[in-house]
Amino acid sequence: MMWTRTALGVALLLALVSQLTAHGSDDLVYGYECRSGFCQKVELSEENYAKAISLPVCRLFCGSSIGTLWPKPTGTVRLDTLMRQVDISFIDFNFNGTARQQKLWRAAEDRFMEMLDAQIPDRKVLARGGYRMTVNINTPDEPTPARLTLETDESYALDIDTDASGHVLANITAANFFGARHGLETLAQLIVYDDIRREVQVTANATINDAPVYKWRGLLLDTSRNYYSVKSIKRTLEGMALVKLNTFHWHITDSHSFPLEVKKRPELHKLGAYSQRQVYTRRDVAEVVEYGRVRGIRVMPEFDAPAHVGEGWQHKNMTACFNAQPWKSFCVEPPCGQLDPTVNEMYDVLEDIYGTMFEQFNPDVFHMGGDEVSTSCWNSSQPIQKWMKQQGWGLETADFMRLWGHFQTEALGRVDKVANGTHTPIILWTSGLTEEPFIDEYLNPERYIIQIWTTGADPKVKKILERGYKIIVSNYDALYLDCGGAGWVTDGNNWCSPYIGWQKVYDNSLKSIAGDYEHHVLGAEGAIWSEQIDEHTLDNRFWPRASALAERLWSNPGEGWRQAESRLLLHRQRLVDNGLGAEAMQPQWCLQNEHECPIDACSRGSGRHGLIVLLLLTTLSA
Repeated sequence: MMWTRTALGVALLLALVSQLTAHGSDDLVYGYECRSGFCQKVELSEENYAKAISLPVCRLFCGSSIGTLWPKPTGTVRLDTLMRQVDISFIDFNFNGTARQQKLWRAAEDRFMEMLDAQIPDRKVLARGGYRMTVNINTPDEPTPARLTLETDESYALDIDTDASGHVLANITAANFFGARHGLETLAQLIVYDDIRREVQVTANATINDAPVYKWRGLLLDTSRNYYSVKSIKRTLEGMALVKLNTFHWHITDSHSFPLEVKKRPELHKLGAYSQRQVYTRRDVAEVVEYGRVRGIRVMPEFDAPAHVGEGWQHKNMTACFNAQPWKSFCVEPPCGQLDPTVNEMYDVLEDIYGTMFEQFNPDVFHMGGDEVSTSCWNSSQPIQKWMKQQGWGLETADFMRLWGHFQTEALGRVDKVANGTHTPIILWTSGLTEEPFIDEYLNPERYIIQIWTTGADPKVKKILERGYKIIVSNYDALYLDCGGAGWVTDGNNWCSPYIGWQKVYDNSLKSIAGDYEHHVLGAEGAIWSEQIDEHTLDNRFWPRASALAERLWSNPGEGWRQAESRLLLHRQRLVDNGLGAEAMQPQWCLQNEHECPIDACSRGSGRHGLIVLLLLTTLSA
């Protein structure tokens, strides 16, 4: 019987489909090969099926010494190309000392298994068998509850080995829970789902030593201008844990709303919340704080004052210019409002707010705001003017700065009172008070950390650093992730447009900003101010740009964004697999056809036409 070329092709295809079906891969047509350091998509055939590998496996070893790890480790990385099938029903955890009894470790174990489960699209087709895996966590016995501080050592060492029987042993060594948790995060990235063989696989031998470059790696979320559910906040914390960010800066209140329950002052949230369904109760706060701790994240509250207050403070006679019009004469956006520093009883209310925050958050660092104070607001108040004159002061800018200094001194005293005299480090935003000569008069560099929100090239940053202040960088030209959108108080675009791409976030070098004073930089935060964002658009504003920030802060890479692009594409898929609505970066075709999309791909050497170098990879199944 004579076969035409077309008929023969159809017969071969049907035979291949039959073979793939037998392997449980009836919907697969493509696999991958490593060619010239890039993963190239290939059509599966009888000839190449046995050596074909899935995209996650290929990317783990092809062309990069760090594989798909995000953020990039800072120390030794050795990944062998041997993969082992893992039976996920036989993954054991061993914790040394009494740590096994801690609820914290159990929660970390449960989360690790949830991350593995998120990779498997359908449990029903998961191949049976595989090797047992044991994860050994080696940390000193900690008698006190784990608490992240500026002195915490977050380094870890991860070693993966396989014994003669095929049993996979993963050993994580760290100084504390937080370092060990990061090790678990890295281990989870070395376990992938092979959609050709329908197996969960782990690299059989690996050594990684890793530690962050910067201590402070954070995201800020404003929950006053628009309310965010606890569920959406937890989702943000989950994303942060995936990339080893360690600080959630919770800007809870502002002039727009007061959604926090303060035990001794219930009128604040009753008058100040958008509704009584949109309040963060004591139970909510406790839940968020613990959820963050399990994920290696400090949840730090900010109470912004003396400006940015309003709703919730009605009937107290403790504010100035609340909801004043025309608003642009008194503040940067409506509604206006500032505390009146001349009212002594106001400090009692502050003490109760601070007391609630310290009781619930137990912060190692506390944010007192200090942003965008308007002297014209205070000058519009007759009682304030009268008080200032009684002190023998004038009504010039320097006099109102003196009033601001008076407020800061009194408010700090109340913070110290509720903190039992522990002298918790205080963060303030760059503002008029952080400029010469007021910074020298009112702010002690041994006590205050300054958070920079102006541009990275602002010469005022150097003046702050020269005085010995530690800083946290949130330069709006690279790290305000709400930028880029329509104006909301006028036409055109919002004030900090245009949209900031992940590439600019990634290349935002803190060393370039600080120069010779880099040792004074604690780290940075990406910020979302919520005038035009709420929980329904939160994920795609943070992610994957916050991941770009995470690698900058953990690794401080010497190379630019281009070397990270293909890794970030795959990492973005991991974010999605773990329930985050991360913004798409490119067509999915670019993910599946590595190195074909950059505009200069040909000049840099195309993987499609390069010399074929097959990955020497063996997958061993039980």
